[in-house]
Amino acid sequence: MLKRIFALILLSAFIVSCGGSRSVGKIATKDAEAVSVIKKHYTAETQFKTASGKLRAVYQDEEKTQSVNLSFRLEKDKAIWLSASILGFPVAKAYITPNSVSYYEKVTQTYFDGDFRLVSEFLGTSLDFQKLQNLLIGQAIYDLREEEYNFVQSPRGFQFVKDDGSVMKKMFLLNPANFKAGAQQLAQEQENRSLTVTYSDYQEVDGLIFPDNIKIIANEGGSSTNIDLTYRSISFNEEVSFPFDIPSGYEEISLK
Repeated sequence: MLKRIFALILLSAFIVSCGGSRSVGKIATKDAEAVSVIKKHYTAETQFKTASGKLRAVYQDEEKTQSVNLSFRLEKDKAIWLSASILGFPVAKAYITPNSVSYYEKVTQTYFDGDFRLVSEFLGTSLDFQKLQNLLIGQAIYDLREEEYNFVQSPRGFQFVKDDGSVMKKMFLLNPANFKAGAQQLAQEQENRSLTVTYSDYQEVDGLIFPDNIKIIANEGGSSTNIDLTYRSISFNEEVSFPFDIPSGYEEISLK
């Protein structure tokens, strides 16, 4: 089950220099109001070097519901580290960089040590470090500047939709209060597969805007799996480390 939690966090999507602003450059969308909103989304990106804290993850599928506590550490654009525990006992760790994805689980004594290419093939959608990081900090998973989107303003916020009959339909809803992500949806209709991410609230910590709660719903072939992530505490720009060593004797798992 814990392997599924980490896999879904990777899918929801957890890809410049640390803390620096990114150049907006040319925006593919033609609508002037849409261009203004896109620029504000990237201007509003939370700027920090490191983040660390505690998460509460509630995993639910058609058979079970289970809660897991997660410690997380993030060095922006460089590394994401997650440690899972149940009832105070460490049970799994993951360490993710732009070039590698590593994970091990104590209960089953298994591990995975590979890259995003293997994970993308396993999940059926292109994934990289930036997409995962964007999901966790409330940015659009895909860069809104790179493709032309249909733009609609509604009471819920600013909606961008890309549905041109290609493999994946994309929808992004930006919060009008802070121009952060309110919801994101990726759908592969031919494969009957979709991913929906919603941000129910944001919090302000040390003047920085960060998600308070993230809900992830993955549907495939009529079955649904949900993860509810709640940030219980968070701090920024403190020194962080990423302790990670796969224990000897563990069995390597294959994402095939």
